[in-house]
Amino acid sequence: MTTSPGARDAQAVAERELCGLVNGLAQRIAEHVRRRAVPLGLTAAQATALREMTGPMTMRELAERMSCEPSNATFVVDRLEKQGLVERHPHPTDRRARLLVLTPEGRALRERLLGLLAEDSPLAALTPDQQRALQALLEQTATLP
Repeated sequence: MTTSPGARDAQAVAERELCGLVNGLAQRIAEHVRRRAVPLGLTAAQATALREMTGPMTMRELAERMSCEPSNATFVVDRLEKQGLVERHPHPTDRRARLLVLTPEGRALRERLLGLLAEDSPLAALTPDQQRALQALLEQTATLP
């Protein structure tokens, strides 16, 4: 079954508007992270790395969580390491890999950061049920070809 030109145009407009809304939300979240990072002496990328470091992980795992290339994550981690917030430890099963581990100072700063990120979050206007629904929809689109 073919779609009429008018229906295709309407679908294109709806998709463009939806993409604009998703992009706008992503920009507001990024700005929120940046504003919360600066008073802690962090860049937005450093704050994102700290937020994503829920436990020991490899550079590749962190880069995936940060949605960036491993070389970019390495640059960020190098700076966090110089600040005494992250250490590199030998991986227990992979001699080629290193585990990134937060120092006690890194864990304390991460907790402060998480508290600040929770304040006035762009997602705070959504109820927990709405947040879960949004997450489910975004996860569904992430698995599409």
